[in-house]
Amino acid sequence: MRETTAHEDLIRGIWKENPVLVQLLGLCPALAVTNTVPNAIAMGLATFFVLTGSSLLVSLLKNWIPSEVRISAYILIIATFVTIADLVLAAVVPLIHKELGAFIALIVVNCMILGRQEAFASKRPVGRALLDAVGTGTGFMIAMLMMGTFREVLGSGSVMGYSLFGENFEPWIVMILPPGGFLTLGFILLAFGWWKERHSEAIRVRQWPHGVASGEEVA
Repeated sequence: MRETTAHEDLIRGIWKENPVLVQLLGLCPALAVTNTVPNAIAMGLATFFVLTGSSLLVSLLKNWIPSEVRISAYILIIATFVTIADLVLAAVVPLIHKELGAFIALIVVNCMILGRQEAFASKRPVGRALLDAVGTGTGFMIAMLMMGTFREVLGSGSVMGYSLFGENFEPWIVMILPPGGFLTLGFILLAFGWWKERHSEAIRVRQWPHGVASGEEVA
């Protein structure tokens, strides 16, 4: 595979390889706790902290971790940062911490985080591992914020608790219930796919004259 640049390590997780919208990883919290914007922000920040902290530590210790126990070591490192995030949320935002419940602890088994340790942080220098973690974590937070905003606006008629449509608005209660997470993800993926198709079509249209001139077949 082609070696990526530091810039690519940073930006690919934000958009091109977004963990939720493209790779469909970390869907458990994305579907379960995005019924409000504050919940989505809190879970996004906690996951970002765990991902960057564990990537830093795994990259620093990669030469001292035996390959036979690397997965166990990665999970132990991830669990350490999850515990820190759990305690901080309980102290700073206890109400949101209560609403998130067990999903904070479940960050330990988030395949997105463990996957980045195994595929990237354990094979790259500290700086590159941090860039990858920051990009992937930012992409995850963007996806969480999109879903949280969409569900709260339709399900409660508000954003961050501030009413948008007045007293006559009839909330779509289903959007703040578990099925609303699947509906929201489906709508976002549909819009995302439509945009990518339009973008690809625009590129093909721009390249058409060049393709005709060079005699190349344009799909």
